Amino acid sequence: MAHYAKVADGVVVTVIVAEKEFFDTFVDNSPGQWIQTSYNTKNGVHYNPETGQPSTDQSKALRKNYAAIGYTYDKQRDAFIPPKPFPSWHLNEETCNWHAPVPAPATNPELYYWDEETLDWKLFT
Repeated sequence: MAHYAKVADGVVVTVIVAEKEFFDTFVDNSPGQWIQTSYNTKNGVHYNPETGQPSTDQSKALRKNYAAIGYTYDKQRDAFIPPKPFPSWHLNEETCNWHAPVPAPATNPELYYWDEETLDWKLFT
């Protein structure tokens, strides 16, 4: 099975799973373009679905990130890019994902949240 994202005006509006050999017969008259996406690709790396480890064959990495509704499709980068979470964050050109201007704490980063007002990570209390 393959995954496809419908992109209208540069934004992903739907994602479907379809048999690759039957996809060409899919009829859709709504505006936009269908673009294949890889469920196992994140940050430009393809992961083996059985092990969760990076695949030995990185030619399977497709369009930097798995598409989701609300993502943008950048034709120049041939990449799906998630919505920008905060104004201060910057786009990593290699991964096509957003990063804070200050790295998250290395120890237990899930215990922290980004505070846009102070431009720093805060511990959940």
